[in-house]
Amino acid sequence: MPAPENSQAPAPVPPVWPDNTGSQDPAHASVPPCGAGLVPPRSFFQSWRDRLSLPPHDLLRQATYRRLFVSILMSSLGGQISMLALPLTAAVLLQATPTQMGLLTAAELAPFMLLSLPCGVWLDRVRKLPIYVAGEAMLALVLASVPLAWWLGWLGMPWLYAAGFVLGSVHVVAGSASQIVLTQVVGRERLVEAHSKNALASSGAEVVGPGLAGALIKAVGAPIALLLNAVMLLGSVAILRGLKVQETLAPPSSQGFWPQLKEGLQFVARTPLLWGMAAMLGVWQFFHHGAVVVQILLATRTLGLSEQDVGLSFVGLGVGTVAASVFGKRLSQHIGPGPCMLLGIAVTGVGWVACSLAPAAEGFWFFALMLICFGLGAVMIFINFLSLRQAITPTPLLGRMTSTMRWLMLLPAGPGALLGGWLGEHAGLRVPLAVAGAGSLLLALILWWRVPLIRDVKVLPTPADHGLARAAAPPLEVDAVSR
Repeated sequence: MPAPENSQAPAPVPPVWPDNTGSQDPAHASVPPCGAGLVPPRSFFQSWRDRLSLPPHDLLRQATYRRLFVSILMSSLGGQISMLALPLTAAVLLQATPTQMGLLTAAELAPFMLLSLPCGVWLDRVRKLPIYVAGEAMLALVLASVPLAWWLGWLGMPWLYAAGFVLGSVHVVAGSASQIVLTQVVGRERLVEAHSKNALASSGAEVVGPGLAGALIKAVGAPIALLLNAVMLLGSVAILRGLKVQETLAPPSSQGFWPQLKEGLQFVARTPLLWGMAAMLGVWQFFHHGAVVVQILLATRTLGLSEQDVGLSFVGLGVGTVAASVFGKRLSQHIGPGPCMLLGIAVTGVGWVACSLAPAAEGFWFFALMLICFGLGAVMIFINFLSLRQAITPTPLLGRMTSTMRWLMLLPAGPGALLGGWLGEHAGLRVPLAVAGAGSLLLALILWWRVPLIRDVKVLPTPADHGLARAAAPPLEVDAVSR
């Protein structure tokens, strides 16, 4: 890469020939001054600093977003530990059956079905940043309770079911709030870039985290490893406290709770792109959670992987998400957000089918391949899905739209998890993965062939594009500071 114009190295000094004829005879050449043509150290370091520096308009140059990015990186790194430690605690320490693993996943998903819609109405009335911060703190407390229960001799599947339900409840409330906070920090026009960078932060954690988690679990056990995740979440809370965002609050509404809830449902129902994406991802989540409930059992019991092998194979998830995060924005701009989502669904399906056919002798590599495909596909799906749904929604409805979409999208996930557990116990651990893979490939094919509503989305829309911008009372602008 050539140096920037403002830091070019001086050109080498040409030799001077005595006869001024341009002769190249070395015998006639005078020796150039010592050091001529060398790049001064200051220019050399300046050149590399310019090459490595962020572009002038990069989001990471914004102090508020940079702080949010670091918080996401820390919580994502800790999340890699719990992603492995919780299911390994159930599968290895408590010897859970496939049906019990399905119940554990269903317990984590139940709050999305029960709380999503009322949560959306409530979030549209309050500041979101303090909810986000409180949620991170609650996650730390719940995760720390698992090693405490293990130490006291209380730990069993009922404890994990309860912990999973509380974790799911926090993700419903604080997770929805965090997505709206991102919109407040970066604005609608930069949502794809922000989601790509957030996915890159998560991806970096997914590259480093699984190996660290596997080694930590092997050294101290899965329950104790959860303490490190709790510590990282508290670090995220410390970073987020005092974060300032310009938050727009809707004026107090004369409507009651149920009319506002109904308004959110009606908004999604009359926006074809939103309900179309909700239906698409609802079916995909059904297959996804059917596969997720058995993948750790498949790895440890069928493919013979140790806890450390499982951790190392999860590095593949990070590789996939890093690749999708780096190239996701470019791919979305090239083929459009809609086709990018369909491609992501197909990629995840390929991974599940491949792992369902894995020979035991090559189990590590097939399991890692499945995770690479999932990382690639999931990031391709969600950076575009999140950007589309936030770009099309008027600000006063963001909370209700977010919660309604999450509710619709995850309604099929619980039944999918229960079915996956039942199939794993009665038909074999490979069967749920085969069903998930074949179903996802068929879903992508049908949507591409028959559903232009998704396939033809080539640019980010706006509320005005779909006739959704509406007159409203002047918003209330406040500086939302987490205290």
